[in-house]
Amino acid sequence: MLTQVAPGVLVHQSELLQNNTVVVEGRTGVLLVDPGLTVSEMTCLADDLRELGRPVVAGFSTHPDWDHVLWHPVLGDVPRYGTARCAAAMRDLRSQPGWRERVVEALPPEIADETPLDGFGLVTALPAGSARVPWDGPDVRVVEHPAHSPGHAALLVEGCGVLAAGDMLSDLFVPMLDDLEKADDPVEEYLAGLGVLDDLSGDVTVLVPGHGSVCGADQVRGRIDLDRAYVHALRDETTPDDPRVGPSARPGWEWVSDIHEGQARGVARRRERGGRPD
Repeated sequence: MLTQVAPGVLVHQSELLQNNTVVVEGRTGVLLVDPGLTVSEMTCLADDLRELGRPVVAGFSTHPDWDHVLWHPVLGDVPRYGTARCAAAMRDLRSQPGWRERVVEALPPEIADETPLDGFGLVTALPAGSARVPWDGPDVRVVEHPAHSPGHAALLVEGCGVLAAGDMLSDLFVPMLDDLEKADDPVEEYLAGLGVLDDLSGDVTVLVPGHGSVCGADQVRGRIDLDRAYVHALRDETTPDDPRVGPSARPGWEWVSDIHEGQARGVARRRERGGRPD
């Protein structure tokens, strides 16, 4: 189930939401980015790496959404990094009574019984001022931006130009905004995040989104433009011309239109309030 996308970089994709786990080979083992989703899938990943003789030496979570902060003991007891804001969000969640039950309630019912939670959210903040993942492997640049969720980061594997984009630039999901009830403007934050990725695009040879299909350098700018056009349509309260929603949505992914409709309603409510949270 491991697919090589560039020299020293492989991808393992989940079945349900097509989450992409990125595997970066180092000198003594591998860095796992956003491993998931189920026990059986993580066990398969661990078995594949064992056959390759490549132990896991570090992990990274691109952001604090449930499907990007998972882990399983078969992957090993290793440092798992994230941005400071990502790590803080997970500490806050795990400090609340009943956090596990609330997480389970939010899981897709198809995999709720198969999603491991013992290592859920155990993310260590990167050292202050760090712009690289601290591990014994190729330089992996951490590019934090404000789009989608607090502490979201993309990772650029320098040398081979692989960009692990987290929950952005998907060919399946439309851009998903942060909480529209908060004081800061999630629409403008998303556009700022796209600007950060646009600035990186000249260094990207392979794009690995958090969900969906891997693509080459020739499609990166097109995905950025598509996401930007979608966010502009939300901002302007117009109907997006987007193949991920409506009748052109991929079979089995028609429910992404529900995400869009919910966001459109949220943006309209926010505008009615003059951009102020309730």
